Amino acid sequence: MNKAAQVCEGVYIIGGPGISDAEDCCVYLVDAGELVMVDAGADNSSDRLVDNIQTLGLMPERLSTIIVTHAHIDHIGALSELKRRYGVKIIAHEEDAAAISSGRNVGAEYYGVKYEPCDVDIILKGVEDNLDIGNIRFNFHHVPGHTPGSIVVTIKSDVNTVLFGQDIHGPYHPMWGGDIVKAIKSLKKLKSLKADILCEGHYGIIKPADKVEEFIQEFIEGLERN
Repeated sequence: MNKAAQVCEGVYIIGGPGISDAEDCCVYLVDAGELVMVDAGADNSSDRLVDNIQTLGLMPERLSTIIVTHAHIDHIGALSELKRRYGVKIIAHEEDAAAISSGRNVGAEYYGVKYEPCDVDIILKGVEDNLDIGNIRFNFHHVPGHTPGSIVVTIKSDVNTVLFGQDIHGPYHPMWGGDIVKAIKSLKKLKSLKADILCEGHYGIIKPADKVEEFIQEFIEGLERN
């Protein structure tokens, strides 16, 4: 895959290696009547992400919200620029919000880029939460392990449960905010969500449901062996 594309009804992939920039995570877009992005790439991808939205026949001016799955630079780099352009609201969990708003411990130095801190507008505080954005209910699940404030998001698209489960593969290293014990518990929780389609942070789109379960289980077993 080397261009923005539809994943399923109302869900698109608009960023990632070969789509926006080689350093970017996979960036997803949901058309909920208004546009909702999941993560925002590493640094200089704002123009390319906007172009990709337009390529899909959608209007970037409808962008209202960016959901941040966790505070690593490859997921947050374009937040400030997109907020300036479109006045988007930023959603993140309280355990990672301070890093996003301060720029500390986001890993920018490892990518050789500068990160412009960005305020978080909606701070999630619980283990489970949900918000209606446009005409879609977004369900948020706190899944610490990759970082303290890592979250995943589920929505319904037609008959499918779509899981935005960024960085299931890790790493789960303490220097990046990781915790293997918590990660194993969180990955088991992801399996219980019974997603039909997984939109992963670096592996892209995984489907159907049995493949999603196999993918998550592989990483559970890998962590349990360590």
